[in-house]
Amino acid sequence: MQQTQTITTVEPRTRNWLPVINALYYLVLAIALIGFGYYLYSNLSLITLYLPFLLQAAGITVGISVVSMVLAVILGLIGALARLSRFALIRGIALVYVEVVRGTPILVQLLLWYYGIGQVLSTHGFDPYTFAFNFMTVFQSNSLVPLAFSGFFYGIIGLSFNYGAYLTEVFRAGIESVNKGQAEAALSLGMNSRQTMRHIVLPQAVRITIPPFTNYFITLVQDSALLTVLGVAELEQTTGAFADPLIDPNQKLFIYILGAMVYLAICYPLSLLARFLEARLGRAYQTSGEKIDALKADMLTADMLGKQVVSFSEDEGDSE
Repeated sequence: MQQTQTITTVEPRTRNWLPVINALYYLVLAIALIGFGYYLYSNLSLITLYLPFLLQAAGITVGISVVSMVLAVILGLIGALARLSRFALIRGIALVYVEVVRGTPILVQLLLWYYGIGQVLSTHGFDPYTFAFNFMTVFQSNSLVPLAFSGFFYGIIGLSFNYGAYLTEVFRAGIESVNKGQAEAALSLGMNSRQTMRHIVLPQAVRITIPPFTNYFITLVQDSALLTVLGVAELEQTTGAFADPLIDPNQKLFIYILGAMVYLAICYPLSLLARFLEARLGRAYQTSGEKIDALKADMLTADMLGKQVVSFSEDEGDSE
């Protein structure tokens, strides 16, 4: 007896509620933006009064962050090379540096640099403010040296020393992620260790370290607010100096919101830059299939925009 089996197809249920939720989401978003815009407009006088000063303080914050990150990159590279050294003593020193710095709060480290190491150096005749003042006197520009220059100096050193420890592990992981066979091939071609590291390993490690590096830079911009305890007139201290004397709590809250918006205006472009660089540098490491998919997506986008692109066949993509 022959049995017949009937196969029934189940049609997927349409989710009619998804467009409603999307429309509701954009409606709530539009209402929130309109409400926030009205909130800013209702405090336009405060914006006009305080925003120029906050932007000046933001420039100081950006300057501190950039200098600190440059020094942190130098310390991170030195620390990463030390962590990968053949000598156990150098590896041990680098390991202690990384673990001690990462295991203690950054605020404690800043206070230690300013009130600890700074006072010790001051008793031995080294004062950053006096040194900078005398140096700028040669150029007849000593008025440019702020009174809180010592706070700037030790604050930048503290931030650099702290983030150098984190970048040490970032760079070490990036270097170790590069295939060792490439370094061996470079050595077999006659390159020495320095040339191999400079021309083969580091260029590939840079692509891997961009996302965590950018994240740490954004965090450093925010941690620069801790320099307010050292008397540095950066964005956080300027915001607090304007907000704290106000009696009206609504005005006080708005000043802090305005300061937070300035921080957002500094940090958000860095996030976009990190995504752009990661996608840009990652193209060279795509497989042939990924390159074809990316090319098809570019062609589709160009067709939608009415542009002409040069087309390549999939066979040409595989041959690459």
